[in-house]
Amino acid sequence: MRFADFVRLVEAFGFRRRRITGSHHLFARPGVPQHVNLQNVRGPTKPYQVDQFLKLIEVRGLNLEDK
Repeated sequence: MRFADFVRLVEAFGFRRRRITGSHHLFARPGVPQHVNLQNVRGPTKPYQVDQFLKLIEVRGLNLEDK
């Protein structure tokens, strides 16, 4: 998955970019204590970051309608 597409998916779940430090993009969502940290390495998203995000939305019971 391309980084830009993954960012759109993360934002669709209500997360907003809080800051960028180097290649690291940090996203947060009100009511969710965990942050989402993504690295833009000029290409596909790192698979472990996709896995971490999917686990977070599953554990928190988030869906696209909960924004």
